[in-house]
Amino acid sequence: MTVHSVVIVGGGIAGVSTAAALRAGGFDGDVTLVDAGEFPYDRPPLSKDYLAGRVDLKSIALQLPQWYDDHRVRLISQTSVDELRTDLGAVELSDGTTLPADKVVLATGGRPARPPVDGVTNPGIHVLRTADDADRLRVALASRARILIVGAGLIGAEVASTARQLGCEVVIADPVAAPLASAFSPDVATWLHGMHERHGATTVSAAIQSLDVAGGSISTVLAGCDQPQVFDVVLLAVGMAPETSLAQTGGLRVGRGRIAVDAGQVTSNPAVLAVGDAAHRHIDGVPTGRGEHWEAAQQDGQRAAATILGAAPPGDTASWFWTDRYGAHVEVVGRLNDTDQLVPRGQLGQPPFSVFAVNGRHVVGAVSVDDSTAVRAARRMIDHAVEVDAAELSDPATDLRRLLRRRSVEEVK
Repeated sequence: MTVHSVVIVGGGIAGVSTAAALRAGGFDGDVTLVDAGEFPYDRPPLSKDYLAGRVDLKSIALQLPQWYDDHRVRLISQTSVDELRTDLGAVELSDGTTLPADKVVLATGGRPARPPVDGVTNPGIHVLRTADDADRLRVALASRARILIVGAGLIGAEVASTARQLGCEVVIADPVAAPLASAFSPDVATWLHGMHERHGATTVSAAIQSLDVAGGSISTVLAGCDQPQVFDVVLLAVGMAPETSLAQTGGLRVGRGRIAVDAGQVTSNPAVLAVGDAAHRHIDGVPTGRGEHWEAAQQDGQRAAATILGAAPPGDTASWFWTDRYGAHVEVVGRLNDTDQLVPRGQLGQPPFSVFAVNGRHVVGAVSVDDSTAVRAARRMIDHAVEVDAAELSDPATDLRRLLRRRSVEEVK
């Protein structure tokens, strides 16, 4: 079927990347992007520079307003899609408007998860997923508040860092002693989590049991604590719940809490594709591992566009993500769990340093702190199956680019 119109539901990086890749691939039909926000913006700064007030919303826009005109992408903001009408080749908006849609791309993302404890739905309890969330949290932190951050994953740790910069008293609670150990490796995760204490925050290895908002303060009970603690602000940072309601009402297959898609991001309805946090790829019917990160969402959009265009999809590369806290820039590529050995490069705890995960003679993952060059090299080693020697990797004097060049020379031979 010739595709004349595509409607993309959701203006995060997955949705905007789909639109950009369609135009870059030569699609000449109608492209409409429907987004509930004021305009599509980047989410990583929400816990950092945007929350701190160092940048405004326009400066973190995923594309400038002119880009949509130049690329003939119709942007419909502050609106949602209420119904998929694939039988009619259309979608219905919340205002009753019907848009033609030969193909629909769901980039619906997710909403903040909330732990199943008393008080978490009170309007006085904060979450962080949107710019509006960040605006409310910034106001609450402006008075050098005492804040409890529930969850020490990426968002929780980044907000803790920002709140300390703003002069707030910070307590960060997580039942895991070294959060994200499987992503960072145990030693690096322990060192990163220890940064909170080294920068004046308090860490507690405990789950939250209840929250009681009264009189402008929040009484909180943590597991193992005899007495409630009182905070000015509580932020829930315990993960993301994929937004699949539109897919479910549209009769699409949903599994493991996400929209099931094939290798080309196509759902159980061939007229509908799904990308980003709400989607989970299945290759030959087997669920793949997934990365809930910026680049993974971008690549989903590129694959969806290739499917619509009938083009070859971009090749898979090792997963990659980054985070920033207390002035340290951390990058991770590939996987660092269930490997033969972890090879440190440099002195752990004295940036710049890195840790490589090695199986046999092949790098399968790496984590770096203020050492982006190492992660870039590791990614090429993973993608091209470069054979390495652990002793060379561990020596900071080894030029990692030389290892890659050596492989290229060996290939020519």
